[in-house]
Formats: sequence, C-alpha cells, structure tokens
Amino acid sequence: MATEPKAVINTADLKLDHWKQGELYESTDTSFGALLGLAGLGVSYNEVPPGKSGCPFHNHHVEDELFYVIAGSGEYRFGDARHVIKAGDVLGAPAGGPETAHQIINTGTATLVYLGISTMAKTEIVEYPDSGKFLAKTNWAKTNRDNTETRRFRHIGRPEGDLDYWDGEPGA
Repeated sequence: MATEPKAVINTADLKLDHWKQGELYESTDTSFGALLGLAGLGVSYNEVPPGKSGCPFHNHHVEDELFYVIAGSGEYRFGDARHVIKAGDVLGAPAGGPETAHQIINTGTATLVYLGISTMAKTEIVEYPDSGKFLAKTNWAKTNRDNTETRRFRHIGRPEGDLDYWDGEPGA
C-alpha cells in the first residue's frame, strides 16, 4: 500500500543512503520528492565528503536541474567554466548539450551539503563528456489492482556503437 504524501518533511528526518564508487565518487543522499507527493519534480538531499563528487560531469537533454548549497564549499563545473561555490549559492543546470554539462565537487575541508531539484521527464538522454558515453532512459508507471509498479528502459552506451536503423530487422 502506498504511503500518503507529506506536506512537510524535515531533512534531519530523511533516511540517507551512503555509497562510494572508485576514488572520486562518494555521497550520503536520498531522493524524496515522491514523499511530498511530487510527480513532476525530483528533490534530493546530498552530503558529499571533502575531495569527492556525487556524480560524473554530465548534461541532460530534457530535464532542468537546480542545486542549493546548504553548507560547505566546493567547485561547480559548468560547461567549460569552473565556479567556486559556498553555502547560500544557487546553481542552475538547464537542459542542453555539453555546454550545460555540470558537476559539483567538494574542494573544501568540510562536508558539502546541498539540495538537488529537477524536472522529471518520462524520457531522457544524458551525455557524459568526460567519458564519451550516453544514457538513454524512460520511466513509466503501471498501476495494478494491488500496487503501483514502476517499469523502465535504460541503456548506457557510446556513439561508436551506433547501428544502422535496419540492422537485424527480419526481411530488411
């Protein structure tokens, strides 16, 4: 049974997940827009330790993102620029090509804490300029009598793996 959305959530009450990937990526975070009943707006709370980033440098073709720095300091990679950031800063990451690619890196000595807010597209293409890969994904919900099940398509690849439109089609 689905949980009733809340009108107010205090970030101190959120259940956070800690994860690490390699030497650069680490965060303690959670997404909680759905807890507020938000279907078209994603919200995440992120705590990133010094010297780490919560995600690779990337750009969205459909979704807009906004970040609000609550505590700490760091660097905001945006396109070809790098910006020093601190508590109180608001960062924009509009949909677009590599010129809107972005990444938050904790270059400070204390934990960097920020909120991430994004539009939630049913279908999205994300590019990763540093590694030359892309992500194609789509999400949709299927409602059953007993519960709601989320289904999705997700593929990560590189453009050099491109196939002809007719590749593998019977009779083509």
